[in-house]
Amino acid sequence: MKCFGPFLAVSLLAPAAAGSHPHIFVDTAVKVVVSEAGELQAVEITWAYDEFYSLLIFEDRALDSDYDGTLTAEELAQLQGFDMSWVEGYEGDTYLTLDGEALALGAPEHLSTEVADGRITTRHRRALVQPQAADGVVIKAYDPTYYTAYTVNRGLEVTGGCQGSITPPNLDQAYTMVEELLYAMPAEQAEESYPKVGEAFADTLRLSCGA
Repeated sequence: MKCFGPFLAVSLLAPAAAGSHPHIFVDTAVKVVVSEAGELQAVEITWAYDEFYSLLIFEDRALDSDYDGTLTAEELAQLQGFDMSWVEGYEGDTYLTLDGEALALGAPEHLSTEVADGRITTRHRRALVQPQAADGVVIKAYDPTYYTAYTVNRGLEVTGGCQGSITPPNLDQAYTMVEELLYAMPAEQAEESYPKVGEAFADTLRLSCGA
């Protein structure tokens, strides 16, 4: 189950079959804000939610009453920032590390919420608590419980003269890990105690600076 409002809503609205993960699919874009001096300052994250999840949010909030997949200006105003109500301890499903050490991110700043073709797309910005040299930083977008699947398929942009690469996950290894972990637990626990395998399914974004 997700850790903040809209994902909690979908978990209550959608039936869950034991072991059937993920439930929500999010196309993702990442913009990395690096200064000209090579200092990593912030990340901007785009989440484009799948059509079914978007529909559930519309229904939960009594939006899109004509079911055409678009919202009026008034409805769209009600949706602004809907996915920014994070509970304490939720890390935003965005993880930055350098040499294996976690880099802390600040609170999210909502940038935009849009609806097109029945899908909700939001953007938010998170500044680093302590700006850091960007070279070698690794970024991953994932839900540890794999209730939500993030795919960085909407682009990676890096400012400040640095470059970024995207390495897709090894899905064969990831699914093998899931099978082994699920086989090790009673079937009735598979949904409530689903193993934290989300990182194994994450794209790996790596920053490099200089020649």
